[in-house]
Amino acid sequence: MSSEEAAAPTKTGTDDDGMSWWYRWICKLAGVLGGISCATMGVWNCVTVNPLNIAAGVWMVLTAFVLFLCEVPFCCQFVEFANAIAARADRLKPWQKALFYCGFSITTLFGNAIAFATGVLYGLASLGKKGDAVSYARLQHQKQGDEEKLAGTTDDSVP
Repeated sequence: MSSEEAAAPTKTGTDDDGMSWWYRWICKLAGVLGGISCATMGVWNCVTVNPLNIAAGVWMVLTAFVLFLCEVPFCCQFVEFANAIAARADRLKPWQKALFYCGFSITTLFGNAIAFATGVLYGLASLGKKGDAVSYARLQHQKQGDEEKLAGTTDDSVP
């Protein structure tokens, strides 16, 4: 066990980001599928003689490796620093992951579409939970009452 693994906390700081457990798992699953897609399309892209296609294929394979490293570090057991990077990635806020994943996969969007979708899912998570209808109705009723008081058209002013 290295010093990075010992220094990594056992409980990550993702509980305060407002994501439910099922949404977090959807994001992880999208990351895994995005990694598989990127790796497959990257290797397929490298089977050519065009240097630009080879560079794009290598970039896609690198994107797949980063997705696997951040989302499912147990797939990268041969990499010594995988757990330390996964712990840092888990501490990132959803908007930071969204920016990272979308920015990383924008250059080869067609092959990295699922990786880009993972970034979009994390971006949606950073917007927060939707409010319930009861609190929204109370807010609208209070707002209407405040507007009536300002206009002086409340029922109390009628003699």
